[in-house]
Amino acid sequence: MIKLSIQGMTCPSCAPKVHNKIIKLDGVHDVSVSYAESLVSITPSEDFNVQSAIDALESEGYQAYIQENSCCTSDQFVSNKKDLHVAIIGSGSGAFACATKAAEGGAKVTIIEGADVIGGCCVNVGCVPSKILIRAAQLAEQQRNNPFAGLENHQPQLNRALLSQQQSARVEELRHAKYQNILDTNPSLSLIKGYARFKNANTLIIDKPDGDQQEISADRILIATGSTPTIPAINGLNDTPFWTSTEALFASALPEHLVVIGSSVVALEIAQAYRRLGSEVTVLARHTLLYREDPLLGEELEKCFKKEGINVLTDTSANNIAHDGKHFVIDSNNGRITSDKLLVTTGRHANTEKLNLKAAGIQVTELGEVMVDAKMQTNVEGIYAAGDCSNMPQFVYVAAAAGSRAGTNMTGGDVSLDLSTMPAVIFTDPQVATVGFTEAHAKQQGIDTISRVLPMENVPRALANFETDGFIKLVAEESTGTLIGAQILAHEGGELIQSAAIAIHNKMTVEELAGQLFPYLTMVEGLKLCAQTFHKDVSELSCCAA
Repeated sequence: MIKLSIQGMTCPSCAPKVHNKIIKLDGVHDVSVSYAESLVSITPSEDFNVQSAIDALESEGYQAYIQENSCCTSDQFVSNKKDLHVAIIGSGSGAFACATKAAEGGAKVTIIEGADVIGGCCVNVGCVPSKILIRAAQLAEQQRNNPFAGLENHQPQLNRALLSQQQSARVEELRHAKYQNILDTNPSLSLIKGYARFKNANTLIIDKPDGDQQEISADRILIATGSTPTIPAINGLNDTPFWTSTEALFASALPEHLVVIGSSVVALEIAQAYRRLGSEVTVLARHTLLYREDPLLGEELEKCFKKEGINVLTDTSANNIAHDGKHFVIDSNNGRITSDKLLVTTGRHANTEKLNLKAAGIQVTELGEVMVDAKMQTNVEGIYAAGDCSNMPQFVYVAAAAGSRAGTNMTGGDVSLDLSTMPAVIFTDPQVATVGFTEAHAKQQGIDTISRVLPMENVPRALANFETDGFIKLVAEESTGTLIGAQILAHEGGELIQSAAIAIHNKMTVEELAGQLFPYLTMVEGLKLCAQTFHKDVSELSCCAA
């Protein structure tokens, strides 16, 4: 009898769920689950591998541990991984998620990092410092312009240098807590500083800072090298002191006029933040704002930007850029623009060009992204990839989820990553939040849709907040009414999108969503109201109407 202590069962109904998960595994004769004792008892065959049960439970959100008095402590049931060596190129969120999961599976892990600091993009130059900047800018704007009678507006007293110092301090704090501390306290993890490249499918050559080289061999390898800002081929640009997002996030002084080249996530978040901190801002978009998303999102966000005084120039391309020592001169098809700072944010590309992937036979896309399957494995057995360097969406939570699954699969597990209901948020104000299909994407897949758009002025909480910019759009399959997509532009819209993602994941119809109980007054109630518009006019409903 194999006995596993299990953590994470929240109610008695979890027990049959656990039972059904385990009984389907190879080599299981019988299973009993006790919710009261948090115990799983398994009657196995001789070739049963208990790690498969642990991995299966972890894939459902539980944690399982072999009880000391369980007979499965023999090598007959536990796969011996003490000699398994995992090498990870990179030290960001995907890398560390893989490292900790592989270590839990019994592997020894070597992390290889060429940069001065560990932690990758998110904590150092991405998510963390950008959200600090965005939040500070939002508070500055609320002081300058609030919607409530009786609250006097005033100009905020801003010290950009102090804000930059605070950003850097919080980044250092989180890098130490979430990365360095894990490295220091987990004896299965070790770090080599240097740049790695493939010699063959299981050997890496590391160019170290002191000029020496080191070769290491590994049973499994993860590529998690992240991405780098893509610099467009604009005449004269490389001869100027332009900013990438890194310089913009940590600048110690505010520009008088910031020109932003770009029209997607990073460009729009930083553009609005600098406007709210007090700079004049001009956005140059080659097409429209967020042109890859539902067109209504870009159209309505552009209105919000212009209302704040941001100059948005759509269908505008820079042809030539010069710098006279003090100012940038940007010649475009929409005229000449001058500014004291220029931010270029036109996307990011995978950091794979120096890895010598051909030596290992690893396939990449035309953009240099490592191609992986749903289990994070490349076309070469034993080599995996996660994060921005792979052909997966460039979000830190996708990287972490991919890295974790790669670590599980490297050590005998069999888990995959489903991105069909992956939510995404752009932290402008109002926020852009999306999940699932747009109408256009559904049409490309041959799916006939029906959709509804609910302006936020129909959501009671938005009215109470005097923040009615934006809308909620729900997309459903026409034949069944099943919800397949949501596009939201709303203040705190990011707090709504996960509920839509869960509804889509569970294949709810809009009628079922409309029938759910949502607390009043909340912004997420807007999902219910929008779902109701598929069958009725919500403007004719009373408050809290079901």
